[in-house]
Amino acid sequence: MAVTLSSQQCRVIGVMLEKEITTPEQYPLSLNALTNGCNQKSNREPVMSLSETDVQNEVDQLIQLNLLMVDQMASGRVNKYVHRFCNTQFSDLQFTVQQKAIICVLLLRGPQTPGELRTRTNRLADFVDVNEVEATIQQLLDLNDHQFVKKLAREPGKRESRYIHLFGDNNEDFDEPHSAISSAGNSAMENQTDVVSRIESLERQVSDLTEQVESLSQLLENK
Repeated sequence: MAVTLSSQQCRVIGVMLEKEITTPEQYPLSLNALTNGCNQKSNREPVMSLSETDVQNEVDQLIQLNLLMVDQMASGRVNKYVHRFCNTQFSDLQFTVQQKAIICVLLLRGPQTPGELRTRTNRLADFVDVNEVEATIQQLLDLNDHQFVKKLAREPGKRESRYIHLFGDNNEDFDEPHSAISSAGNSAMENQTDVVSRIESLERQVSDLTEQVESLSQLLENK
């Protein structure tokens, strides 16, 4: 595996993989459908706001990389596109249904825990439980002598580690902490911020409740 994609290209490929499974009647995808899929506000992280020109530029680059192609069988004057990313005669990448589902969701939503992956792949593949998700991730850690995902350092206060795909060019953004000291310091700052946020939230709730009680009291007095 020697492909390195930008975040926008990861989004395009992820949308292709997703729509191929969830809405096969609409696949191959037109540029408009692909743009809508990239900018979808649900099941995407981060949410993007790409123009059709932006998406077309990414599509053109992916075609040059032999990861996408125009569907010559599609009728009509609008081009429709199919992926050549995996599980096709044009690709060396051959994943099981479960492996493909995990790669797809990682492309669409970035780093995630096994629990999150199980929930978010429910329309793409069937997993009996989180253990089966973890077993599939282990396969992707070393599949035919290639590593397709990486385990990230567990975040402070979190019980599960997250995993990230290795097709993107921004993996350094998710590197492990440089030292235990900096990690502990960050954790303390995060905890302090969290406490302050909770206090402010409680104060707002108390204020709201006080206003509601006063309003009710006035209503009762007027009666």
